[in-house]
Amino acid sequence: MVGRLNLRRRVLGAGLAVLTLAPVIQTMPAGAAENLVFVTGGFRRSIAVADLEYLAETGQARGLLADVLALSKQNPATVAKLLKGSISLPVTLVSRLLNTRIGEALLLRIGQVIFPLYAAEQSVAALRAGLVLGVVEGKGSLSPIAFFKAYPTREMEVSIPALLSLINKASSITDLVRYFSESPLDGLKGSEPMANPNRSATR
Repeated sequence: MVGRLNLRRRVLGAGLAVLTLAPVIQTMPAGAAENLVFVTGGFRRSIAVADLEYLAETGQARGLLADVLALSKQNPATVAKLLKGSISLPVTLVSRLLNTRIGEALLLRIGQVIFPLYAAEQSVAALRAGLVLGVVEGKGSLSPIAFFKAYPTREMEVSIPALLSLINKASSITDLVRYFSESPLDGLKGSEPMANPNRSATR
């Protein structure tokens, strides 16, 4: 019984960690994300984006989100601050970066953790749309809530096994940011450098 409770706490606590991905990562109103669906095997639980937005606005948690915060011993006010936080991102820069090899590698990495429910193959396209459209709606800035509301599918699946694997590799937020910002470069090592269009063929 105790082991079961610990597993539940770990799973629900892991779900909270996905909230830290949106600023690293991370609109078509008709298809905006309505639920984050945490999945592992036969286990499936959903947290409504509306509940995340309510927490961000009021500092109070409700529904399953309240259970997640309680079991993981997280302060709702702290999480609310995280959800409201935003970073400045020029739209043109984001769009260009996400269409480079490094940007593609970064999206592939994040797309192993979050992707459209029942459509994992669309992870990169959905992430790119959510990030760019979220920045456009935010007039040059992006917050977790803005990203979720810009994500182009109603159900965003969060793979708990992939999330737990990520948590095991990153013991802190700093490690998490480093993991997503540096590891995509590993896949580019040894590849041929891209041609520089400003460099002449001969010296």
